[in-house]
Amino acid sequence: MRRWFKRLGIALGVVLALVIAGGTWLWIAKPWVPAIELVEPGPGGKPIRQPGLVGNFYAGAGAGRRPAILLLGGSEGGLGSAVDGQAQLLAREGFAVLALAYYRLPGQPERFELVPLESFTRALDWLKAQGAVDPQLLAVMGTSKGAEAALLVASRRPDVGAVVAAAPSHVVWQGFDWSFAPVKSSSWSERSKPVPFLPITDVGWDGNVYGPALATAPKHPRAAIPVERIAGPVLLLCGEADSLWPSCPMARAAKARRDQNGGGPETVLLAYKDAGHLGVGPPLPADRDVPWMLTMFGGSQQGNLAARAAGWPRTIAFLKQALTKAGNDPVDPEIR
Repeated sequence: MRRWFKRLGIALGVVLALVIAGGTWLWIAKPWVPAIELVEPGPGGKPIRQPGLVGNFYAGAGAGRRPAILLLGGSEGGLGSAVDGQAQLLAREGFAVLALAYYRLPGQPERFELVPLESFTRALDWLKAQGAVDPQLLAVMGTSKGAEAALLVASRRPDVGAVVAAAPSHVVWQGFDWSFAPVKSSSWSERSKPVPFLPITDVGWDGNVYGPALATAPKHPRAAIPVERIAGPVLLLCGEADSLWPSCPMARAAKARRDQNGGGPETVLLAYKDAGHLGVGPPLPADRDVPWMLTMFGGSQQGNLAARAAGWPRTIAFLKQALTKAGNDPVDPEIR
């Protein structure tokens, strides 16, 4: 019997050692952390690598001065192939586009904490100064945390004539770190001060942190983005099955706030029932395999593919109308 207990102890010790080793490897490797990319621009693009301004610029197809878009990715940071590919598609439609990197590259915040809004205002000023750009026709377009930034920045810049916010937030959130180190401050800063934010204090039964926190939003009114101040029309896109954060409830809250204030340019909301957090953006190429991660944050494969196929042409139509008419006319119902 003693020999059996000894063998059991040895076996348990080996298992424990393997668990500890595996946990150590996971903590070191951190496979959940997105790779940091800084891709070179595709055909017709120009790399912008200046102190305080890193991105890829596309002058856009066509002659004369063109409408311009500041394009923002999400919490992956850097400047990846997905954002650059989106910039190329927009450029083919006749827009000048600056795809901006605003954190996780050298000289930028390593954590999503106190990212300076000045990064975006500097980029907008640079974009307006380009010879290919009509400075009167300017838009900001972002996805996820980039959508949060797009709404926040446009609420402070009356020269922004249109906003596209995909999988958006209507509030400023507490920051975070991909390594799960504690972050207690805001995602954003302005003039070196934290922008008022909605804190994350509880975790839901399913591991979701944003849903429980969103219920406390009425206690933190200063965290709400003043979307009613955005001078131009706003397009909001979301998936009802978003499991990363409640983008459709937040999109509806943004629309309601703008509608309640009345008198301003229109707000259009496109919500897709069977789509998740990755059901926004350009359609995926039909001749390639669908990436497994498409359904990682909610929605079915077919639902996410369908939402992208439906949402992208409406996005292009919205931008063309909003920037051609500078947002003065009601948005054409055909894009809804």
